[in-house]
Amino acid sequence: MKAKPGRGTLAQEKPPIFGMIQRGGEVVVQMLSNLKQATIAPVIQKMVSPGTLIYTDEYSIYARITEWGYGHKTVNHGQGEYARDEDGDGFYEVHVNTMEGFWSLLRSWLRPHRGISQDKLPLYLGFFEFVHNVRKRGKTLLSSLLECLLS
Repeated sequence: MKAKPGRGTLAQEKPPIFGMIQRGGEVVVQMLSNLKQATIAPVIQKMVSPGTLIYTDEYSIYARITEWGYGHKTVNHGQGEYARDEDGDGFYEVHVNTMEGFWSLLRSWLRPHRGISQDKLPLYLGFFEFVHNVRKRGKTLLSSLLECLLS
């Protein structure tokens, strides 16, 4: 049976994962109880400096980002817009492709681990976030992981 369309919740056993990434920088991913403004606002306010320009899609939970003290630009996926050149320089600066690329990598990494329980999912997310942020693979990743664990 196909799941109903829409956003998941912990109660539906479709835990929503919220993520933010700085272009060329680090990513933050977190499992939330739901995807509502009251739930994401504290996460954004904890991790993002006031005045920062935030790029999102058109999902309504982002509607108050400017009220929270941030700049905000959107792309409208519902109308087929995935990137926009606002200043005519040929560089499409308004997009969420960096985060979309991260989601693609995360899904590919999680796929073989089918049936991850909700209580263990934050551990998987935390590990993947760590691996992404240290930007190391193979044996060099092990040394970074040990350094983090022993510090």
